[in-house]
Amino acid sequence: MAVVLNSLADVLALDFDDIIDVRAPAEWAEDHVPGAISLPVLDDEERARVGTIYKQVSPFSARKIGAALVAKNAARHLEGPLADKPGGWRPLVYCWRGGQRSGSFASILSQIGWRVEVVAGGYKTWRRLVVDALYNQPFAHRLVVLDGNTGSAKTEVLNLLPARGVQVIDLEGLANHRGSLFGSMGEQPSQKAFEGRLALALARLDPARPVVVEAESAKVGDCRLPPKLWRAMVAAPRVAIAAPRAARAGYLVRAYADLVADVARLDAVVAQLALAHPRERIAEWRAMAAAGEFAALADGLMEHHYDPRYGKHRARMEVPFTEVAVEGLDDLGALADRIAGLVSGQ
Repeated sequence: MAVVLNSLADVLALDFDDIIDVRAPAEWAEDHVPGAISLPVLDDEERARVGTIYKQVSPFSARKIGAALVAKNAARHLEGPLADKPGGWRPLVYCWRGGQRSGSFASILSQIGWRVEVVAGGYKTWRRLVVDALYNQPFAHRLVVLDGNTGSAKTEVLNLLPARGVQVIDLEGLANHRGSLFGSMGEQPSQKAFEGRLALALARLDPARPVVVEAESAKVGDCRLPPKLWRAMVAAPRVAIAAPRAARAGYLVRAYADLVADVARLDAVVAQLALAHPRERIAEWRAMAAAGEFAALADGLMEHHYDPRYGKHRARMEVPFTEVAVEGLDDLGALADRIAGLVSGQ
């Protein structure tokens, strides 16, 4: 039986024990339904081989060889990750467009006795829903942007707000990036995967209540924000954390402990600023990194690089702006309480 998905709400309402993506690893790596597990019935090489036979020999030969490969890989999955699944296990299976790969695997699982279903239209249905939600439908949410200069603990405060009853979207978490040249957190999702995460996160929210999002540029690392979201952020009222530069420098050293621990990587990132600053300043910053003077380096970067850029950006804005001043950044819970109170009044 095929499950028809007409909206992201239908995706959120799915009630299956596992969602199984049977596409090839390269397809999975580019994008997949969040929460799905990868059990390919054809690997990348096998998929290419079957496709070549389909075009150069005949569809019949391709289907015959494909069926043999699917059976072989299905047996491997049954003896491996599916070996301990109980009789009442209910999986949902999808492939590229709900065709032979998902149908073949689902048929094998159903013969065992599991109550398996497939996604009508496969991955293409999922992708269509994501694109429609992010690019075609009107943006339904009322945003409040959490602003503040570099080092003002915006991301950490943002993630304290849900416990205080405030809706948030953590764009940096979805993009696996801290939103600056120094913000790498490892491999980022593809643009399609980022959009899928974002679309589901938005679908979970109540449009009648405000949503807090951190101030970002139009890109978070390499992940681009959909234009409608970006325009809503530009037009949204802002709540800005204002903390002394010394407090922000100390916070940055703590928050970027992974970068501080890798001086060679830190030096390489500082060197990338060479086109924006005099040679002498870059040399001074690199010397600070080499000497372990991380708080001084953070202070210098904010004074000469980040704070001036934030100031110019804000000067062009014509939106309501509320400042929340703090002397330090040690009690972020109290700061989150203050911001939650302000957002609730929006």
